[in-house]
Amino acid sequence: MSSPDVPRRTLVLGGARSGKSAHAEGLLDDVPGDVPVRYVATARRYPGDTDWDARIEQHRVRRPAWWSTVETGTDLPLSDVLASPGPHPPTLVDDLGTWLTGELDDADAWDAPRGTIAGRVDALVAAVAGFDGRLLLVSPEVGLGVIPETRSGRLFRDEIGALNARLAQVCDDVVLVVAGLPLTLKTSQA
Repeated sequence: MSSPDVPRRTLVLGGARSGKSAHAEGLLDDVPGDVPVRYVATARRYPGDTDWDARIEQHRVRRPAWWSTVETGTDLPLSDVLASPGPHPPTLVDDLGTWLTGELDDADAWDAPRGTIAGRVDALVAAVAGFDGRLLLVSPEVGLGVIPETRSGRLFRDEIGALNARLAQVCDDVVLVVAGLPLTLKTSQA
């Protein structure tokens, strides 16, 4: 589904409210309306959290109507979605920070040693490396700020940083979005 001049795998990094999701969505503007696009949502809903529900809704209404949505979670691991037999439609995963949070929750690993969910991370990186279509991954870049005060904050920062570094190795392109502006960190283009 992807032409030779379009990168197969792109990692889009950025801080909170940087425009990383909108940028990743815009990278699919060249996909014709008759080609299905798969949006893989990693955010989980929390009963009574209306602010979180509103954020999810903002993302939903911004997507074109012909895009399909797959929601991952405990019953449908992200690595399984990406490793399923292809060919795959153009796929956007938003975002790996909420995926990581869910994985740490599911493993009850917030107070466990770093690397407790290494098997899940390994499975995701392998699925990304083997993905046979156009894939965009959105992930938070959290290593630019102060050291988090809490252990869970430091754990998340360390785990997402390690995940981002591993994914950058297997992705064709890596982009950092700052204040809505994309900065290319790695490109497969000549």
